[in-house]
Amino acid sequence: MSLKQRLGFTEEPLYVMDGNAFLFRGFFANSSMSRSDGFPTGALHIVGRVLLKLLREERPKHFVFVMDGHGRHFRHEIFPAYKANRPPAPEGLVMQIEPLQNLVRALGMKVLVSEGCEADDCIASLAARYGNERPVVIIGMDKDLRQCLSQGVVMWDPASREEKIVTLDSFREETGLEPSQWPDVQALIGDTADNVPGVKGIGAKTAEKLFRDFRSLEDVRDRMAEVPPSIRKKLEGNEDAMFLYRELTRLHTDCCAEPLKELSVEPMERAKARTFLREFEMNSLLRELDSLFRQGIVAFRGEDAEETAPSGAPSVRAARQLSLFDEPAPVPVMDEVTDPSRLPACAGLVAAVTPAPVVHRSQSRGLCVAVRRGEHVTECLFSGDDRALVAWAGDAALVVTPDLKRLLHAHAAWGTIAPSRFFDLGLAAYLLAPEDRDYGWPSLSARQAEKSGLPMERPASIALSLHDDMVKRLEHDGLLKLLRDMEMPLIPVLVAMEDAGITIDKAALKDFLDEVQSELDALTERIYKEAGQEFNIRSAQQIGEILFKKLGLAAAKSTKGGQASTSQAVLEKLSGKHPVVDALLEYRKLEKMRSTYLEPLPRLAGPDNRIHTTFNQTATATGRLSSSNPNLQNIPVRGELGRRMRTCFTAGPGMRLISADYSQVELRVLAHYSEDPTLIDAFRNGEDIHTRTAALLHDVDPSQIGPDERRKAKTINFGLIYGMGARKLGQDLGIPMSEAKMFIERYFARFAHIKEFFDSVEKEARKNGYVTTISGRRRPLPDMLSQSGQARALAERQAVNTLIQGSAADLIKLAMLAVYGDAELRRMKARLLLQIHDELIVEAPEEHAEEAAARLARLMTDTSAWGMELRVPLVADAGIGRNWGEAH
Repeated sequence: MSLKQRLGFTEEPLYVMDGNAFLFRGFFANSSMSRSDGFPTGALHIVGRVLLKLLREERPKHFVFVMDGHGRHFRHEIFPAYKANRPPAPEGLVMQIEPLQNLVRALGMKVLVSEGCEADDCIASLAARYGNERPVVIIGMDKDLRQCLSQGVVMWDPASREEKIVTLDSFREETGLEPSQWPDVQALIGDTADNVPGVKGIGAKTAEKLFRDFRSLEDVRDRMAEVPPSIRKKLEGNEDAMFLYRELTRLHTDCCAEPLKELSVEPMERAKARTFLREFEMNSLLRELDSLFRQGIVAFRGEDAEETAPSGAPSVRAARQLSLFDEPAPVPVMDEVTDPSRLPACAGLVAAVTPAPVVHRSQSRGLCVAVRRGEHVTECLFSGDDRALVAWAGDAALVVTPDLKRLLHAHAAWGTIAPSRFFDLGLAAYLLAPEDRDYGWPSLSARQAEKSGLPMERPASIALSLHDDMVKRLEHDGLLKLLRDMEMPLIPVLVAMEDAGITIDKAALKDFLDEVQSELDALTERIYKEAGQEFNIRSAQQIGEILFKKLGLAAAKSTKGGQASTSQAVLEKLSGKHPVVDALLEYRKLEKMRSTYLEPLPRLAGPDNRIHTTFNQTATATGRLSSSNPNLQNIPVRGELGRRMRTCFTAGPGMRLISADYSQVELRVLAHYSEDPTLIDAFRNGEDIHTRTAALLHDVDPSQIGPDERRKAKTINFGLIYGMGARKLGQDLGIPMSEAKMFIERYFARFAHIKEFFDSVEKEARKNGYVTTISGRRRPLPDMLSQSGQARALAERQAVNTLIQGSAADLIKLAMLAVYGDAELRRMKARLLLQIHDELIVEAPEEHAEEAAARLARLMTDTSAWGMELRVPLVADAGIGRNWGEAH
């Protein structure tokens, strides 16, 4: 019996699911669950099963899956320490967020992501808006949501071992309270998960008992003399704090005002839903979904489909189509071989090497291989020695594989085959659609299987089919050369860098951490002294009282809760107005350094004290590499703290680090493309471009330009590349917006070709729907024609950004290839360790360090060796040191 039948609902309910709760529950309950390429799927399985159960048993007409959005919101503004004790979400959990939302949509259901508030606020808003006109079922049991209960709103957890239902009556019976009192209860007891302190010494039983006699916190405050002495003693002196905490625990009901029609459950797109489940290898859910189709429980839409009545039997026409949803005929298990002599001959042919299909997981570990002769494909599972398989693949004209980097890490023997004889399907998919996020083999193979009709049990055959399709598309888009000449050869370079890692000085990091902690302690005392009293530095309310009430500083803006904002941006604007403000800014900077770098990094180093990052080749739409686990491209580089941080990265014994950094490479790319004579002349003559720009803006000789004018010119030079407007420029330079506008107008008047270039880039992007970098890389920009002015403006900025930043990324990739393949550096036993945006870091024996540094700089700047001529020279500044700080 459905829930609505058991609770006697006469109207169709609105089901509101707490998406975050089920995401976390699914991940931690099934943290080891993954598809064949290691992509985590535990949360997807849990949520998918709950949703299919809901479709089968409840047949909802209205449903919404609510999740938290990114970024800070009003609670952080009034209390900066809100949720500050939470560790970062596990990477495996984060990886499932976007697929989870796609799963919900694939099942015809609405996803709602909160903006400027939390998901719980959206749930509370929907409950308040619709609870009076129809039942609202909150799917979830988070205690915060109890304040949403009413005669029309219930809470339900269908996924726990014992089904849980909480109604208004059961809540009253259990607690003796009203839902409106629940935020007051939580304000007193606190919430460790959200870092809400609560009032010390008051627990749940005490708080609930108190509010059976008092209506609210206001009632407690006004009748404090009637509060039992043991509780009153704990509350006195904490009145302001408990009201602040209630602002954190009370859910807002003025968010997420979605019309009911937008929350309707839609007929599914059959192919889309089935393809998703196949992508993530959720075969049991696929069978369950097909069962729902066969029974006519869910409606579908798509090619030659008609909707079926949700509560009736399938129509005659639908019944004739049942074979479309039946499980395919069993595919005979392919031959499994261990003897390489039994592999099909592949000399001169295209072969494929892929992970084994899911059906073979119970068999021995292995890889699927396939060879095509004409129209015939021979496929088998090879579970023998890797070196024997490499020797076999070495005879093929081309080896198609989903992830060459994974192969190279799995066994070094794969590195004996030249990259030019591989075709990486994931990398090809990235070049064709750089805005996508998932280029994993399960996704690629599921989509291609659906398209080609090939069974998933034949992955290597699917790989060959996918290769054929991709080559045609790459040729059409002019991307085949980019894949073959740059991206494929870069794979072994990245593998070598990841294997090499870089040494960290744990003792230096420990000393640095101790000093930072000591400075934080000293800053705490200084802040108290400047403020004239002690207070909670993490409390936005108390900081606001000190700054705006006691010290009389002007409040810039208020938070949604009505409190004066003490955000980072507000404090930066108040810098210099009072010593306590600058001390607070310094405190926050040091605290971030401590928690983000100094404490975590030593735990990530191996026994050899080397940290091994992962370079991601398919993570950015512009073509830039990214770094993760840990992110070494995000290490601070500016200021004293940045310099000190870099000294903690060191060379190995008897070695030196060499850092070579491109000088203003993006501005040089801009000069090349815009053909602006002033820029070109400055770079060709070796002038300082920021000084030259400042002189032009101020109509003076370059010799008259001081550091402040040069700094402003530098901000303008780089900012305008990325579409910085007058408001942001004014904020960054600390000048009025009218003056910033004047600078921008004068800049484009002095560099007229640059404005013409920007306009031409936007025009071409609007015409073509994409931009192309210096190496031929494409980035689609469909929003160039958007009806939304905001989306269109973003696409226009991305067009220029991609062309310049993407071309700079192409240049340093070409430099990496040159450095990795250089015989001279190899002779010196110099090896590439890191790429940090426009910088390369090489480790070389001390006796060869100077020679290697000169060679590195030459390789990075000789574009003619890459078959490329720029209108301005590239310049790379190389330094040598025992650590990164000395070398940079």
